[in-house]
Amino acid sequence: MGAPALEELREVCQPQAKLASRNGEHWAGRLYMRKISLRTTRQLVRTPVTPDQLTWTMVVCGVAAGAALMIPGLTGAILAVILMQLFLLFDCVDGEVARWKGQNSAAGIYVDRLGAYLADAALMAGAGYRAAESGVGGWLSVGIATALGVVLLKASTDLVDVARARRGLTVADDESTRPRSQGVATVRRIAAAFRIHRVTNGIEASLVLLVAAVADQVTGGIEPTRWALGALAAITWVMVPAHLLSILSSSRLR
Repeated sequence: MGAPALEELREVCQPQAKLASRNGEHWAGRLYMRKISLRTTRQLVRTPVTPDQLTWTMVVCGVAAGAALMIPGLTGAILAVILMQLFLLFDCVDGEVARWKGQNSAAGIYVDRLGAYLADAALMAGAGYRAAESGVGGWLSVGIATALGVVLLKASTDLVDVARARRGLTVADDESTRPRSQGVATVRRIAAAFRIHRVTNGIEASLVLLVAAVADQVTGGIEPTRWALGALAAITWVMVPAHLLSILSSSRLR
């Protein structure tokens, strides 16, 4: 059997409702990865590979990205970026293959979300190990604390769906995320304009750490990586209560 046409695949595997959703698609997916993933999916749908196998591959890539940061110098930072890009690729491909083959499952969705938690947390913990150089001490604690903050950010979002489901409500749409308070809405618009919150995601954080690794090479030390991790930690822990306030002041729980 020949490979399906790209346009036919796009219609089934990349529904516009998902791609247009503010919270449903990473900016890198819209910018370039969905173009790459569709061509990868075109080949994979001809094989026996299952969406769940692809999801587990995504998880492995994400966790390995954090482990890669334990390799000193540019090598580890570059490998972490490559693995996070593969994480994003498989994050796109598993859903596309599932839609084409009609093999969507609750288990697949669960592992996909688990993978997002593990990948971002592993990256921050790996950054802590890297900043500590020896793998022990205060900087490792900063990395672990940042990983915990990232997990809390993701959990606070996912728990909205849990709370709504237990109340018998449908999944919240984009409109319900708008804060009811004008003051909170204004602060949120200002924060969104700078997009600084994005560095709490593994894709962006890996790029920040790569830039820091280049600076390490120039300066001959590890201070740039430590500054980068400190900034990631500060942003993450400012975001934790801010995100909670944003949720509670919106209509997502009503």
